[in-house]
Amino acid sequence: MPRGRRFRFRKHSAHTPSKHQDYLLSLHNTRMSQFLPHATYAEDQRYPYAILTGHVLYRGFATGALVGALAPFPIMLFRPLKYPLPLAVLRSAGMGTVVGTGVLALALAGRMYGREEIEWRDRSWRLLANKGQVEVDTWSGVGTVMGALVARGKGWRGRLGGAGLGNLVGVGGYLGWRYGLYGGKFNKGKWEEDAV
Repeated sequence: MPRGRRFRFRKHSAHTPSKHQDYLLSLHNTRMSQFLPHATYAEDQRYPYAILTGHVLYRGFATGALVGALAPFPIMLFRPLKYPLPLAVLRSAGMGTVVGTGVLALALAGRMYGREEIEWRDRSWRLLANKGQVEVDTWSGVGTVMGALVARGKGWRGRLGGAGLGNLVGVGGYLGWRYGLYGGKFNKGKWEEDAV
């Protein structure tokens, strides 16, 4: 298969996998579907609206946390902060998670408005078929929970900020583990790399 292309083996397709490929795909799907069902074919993907919407909102949550956490630093150049810097960063990140989630919710609505259900299924299928994306979600999910626990007692903005910053720490840990320790390689066979 040509490198750099993505294949979704669909029913009645000329690219129907062989028995060996089908076995590899079943193993691959088992690993990808730790928490969500990942169908063999994109048109059979279950919960496409929930999967895609959750993914987009979660990315907005993390992006908002990053932007919010950076916001107090330029403000410091013009006036004193109302809170000590660590708490100001935490609260600002918390507000950023709300704004980022809302902005990407609107962006998703605009992007997918009027789209057919198969397009939702295809996009959600691709997300679950992407091993790197699933690993990022796993690491960031753990970081989100840990961050929220660490920031308990800081109010709702502080708790959301802790969750958002924990998300970013999880992503950073994943990048160091996958790309620093393993050089970005998944130790997969050529067929699996092309199929994902």
